Amino acid sequence: MIVVPVKEGENIERALKKFKRKFEKTGVVKELRRRQQFDKPSVLKRLAKEHAVYVQQLRRVED
Repeated sequence: MIVVPVKEGENIERALKKFKRKFEKTGVVKELRRRQQFDKPSVLKRLAKEHAVYVQQLRRVED
């Protein structure tokens, strides 16, 4: 549960902005969108492999 304390005299828009930022950090919407469609295990494996190659190339450039 997200709690945003609102101080005396604080603008409600500012409190709403804090709430939105905290909610975004939880990743609830991102997880919901990810679960809306099914990805085959072979596709997930391929994407993971592509990501690993990408990260490896980035590390090679750093050195």
